[in-house]
Amino acid sequence: MAQAHDKNAPPVIRLEDVTRVFSTGDNAVHALAGVDLVIHPGEMVAIMGASGSGKSTLMNILGCLDKPTAGHYALDGIAVSELDRNALADLRSRKIGFVFQGFNLLARTTALENVELPLLYDRSGQFHGKESPAPAALRRVGLGERMHHLPSQLSGGQQQRVAIARALVTNPSLILADEPTGNLDSHTSIEIMALFQELNDQGITILLVTHEQDIAEHARRIVEMRDGRIVRDVPVTQRRIAADELAAAERAA
Repeated sequence: MAQAHDKNAPPVIRLEDVTRVFSTGDNAVHALAGVDLVIHPGEMVAIMGASGSGKSTLMNILGCLDKPTAGHYALDGIAVSELDRNALADLRSRKIGFVFQGFNLLARTTALENVELPLLYDRSGQFHGKESPAPAALRRVGLGERMHHLPSQLSGGQQQRVAIARALVTNPSLILADEPTGNLDSHTSIEIMALFQELNDQGITILLVTHEQDIAEHARRIVEMRDGRIVRDVPVTQRRIAADELAAAERAA
């Protein structure tokens, strides 16, 4: 049963009038021009927009990889703008799990070792001296039997599942997925969206960037960007349920 997010809980993300200006010589490029955005725990939000709309800049700021030029960003109630580089890296490793279009797996290490990587950078000490959570994360994404396989021994969909397990392993507040189905065929894309929906139903907050409308319709809410601004922020009324789509495809096969 899907969990409804708690609107009374503090937001995972709160952006207030965030701008990001890049200066190149005498030119100033306004990549973000006053963005307001609130995302509550347990939401699944798709961010859409054409190339140059500002969605990549927004993702970099949300992922604590970049800072706003002006405005306020709070992640889980922590004012990100006031943190130095070390504190930002620490917050990023504790609070955010990243999933990328290109999987970003280390080729010569097993699925299990790839998933354990974020634990090596954990400064909180919460995983030190404890049993590794990596095997459980791989089982959670359906790869319990593939832990000791190298990426080259896995399909594209399985590699993306490893990347999702790596994002989950530190039990983050938020998963940021940047075009997570961009390198996958349509059937595998639906399998990955089924996994995201399952994780979201378990209460995990997911924010994904996609340029594909049908992928975005698996989210609960769509935020559309244009020219550095949010031009549309609407709930998905006819939500696509990936598990149903997979079942229909099996019946038709």
